[in-house]
Amino acid sequence: MQPQKTIILYGVKHPYRIREIAARAGLSHATVDRVLHQRGGVRESTVRAVHQAIADLDRQEHARSGRPFVIDVVLQTSRRFSAAIRAALEAEAPEFAPVAVRTRTHLTDDPAGALDRVGRSRSHGLIVLVPPVPEVADAVARLSVPVVTLNHDLPAGKRIAHVGVDGFDSGATAAYLVERLLADRAGDVLLINGRGAREEGFRSVLPARRLLTVASAEEGPLRAVLAANPSIRAVYSAGTCGNAAVVSAFAVEHRNYDVFVAHGLDRENAALLREHRISAVLHQDLRADVRHACRAILRAQGVLPGPIGSHPSAVQVITPFNVPPALF
Repeated sequence: MQPQKTIILYGVKHPYRIREIAARAGLSHATVDRVLHQRGGVRESTVRAVHQAIADLDRQEHARSGRPFVIDVVLQTSRRFSAAIRAALEAEAPEFAPVAVRTRTHLTDDPAGALDRVGRSRSHGLIVLVPPVPEVADAVARLSVPVVTLNHDLPAGKRIAHVGVDGFDSGATAAYLVERLLADRAGDVLLINGRGAREEGFRSVLPARRLLTVASAEEGPLRAVLAANPSIRAVYSAGTCGNAAVVSAFAVEHRNYDVFVAHGLDRENAALLREHRISAVLHQDLRADVRHACRAILRAQGVLPGPIGSHPSAVQVITPFNVPPALF
């Protein structure tokens, strides 16, 4: 028997015979052959039907073989946020059945190098959460697999879709909450873990307030800043962890604050919310974001039907009165 020929349909490789595709699509062999070899003279709906048939056959093949689609995630963030993304990916994996999806996370301080290494591996797609610096954009442009950006976006030509929240908008939302909750009261704002787009957005809304910055939520540096600045009345924690240490530093210094806005609805922040030690948490639905990212990659690979599109998500404001119990 002759070896099966791999046909390329508009840049998508597949190993299926014309009769298999025709039977799946409900079309004649001649029509499918015309579409596969781009001879023209067929309706756009017919071309879509052939694409859909190939995607269906791909899903069946992967379900039979048990071979997983490997999706890599390259991150330059905190270990806690990286763990949250891994948990979200593991929780969403069953949603793609019968397609088996396996994810690999790469937490790195050299994202361009990590992208190059993943590009040389057997990967079916990438989710990228790193600052959009030129070397990252260049590394993404060198990849031959579909790339979806998470939170930080890249130029549209270098990725197939974007999901997640906008950092500048998140910071601006935090500043709006701080200013509204402080109302007419005087006072300075302590900014913790400020960096990048979140800090830029935060500063853009609070030009009249004095901001005092601390690089991390470590009790020693926090206590030193509090001791030297009795006018601090509000806190914005732009990172995603360590807020119990901030509360502790205020308590040790016998200081109070009127407003505390943080990011990330983890167990620590949920407990602080319920105790009314945090005013509001800006929450990102990571499960929904990684679900959209994986779907975009699987659609680009032809194993899921539907269009490939971006899904920017809105930041959710969680207060002590609407903490979702199902998350904990």
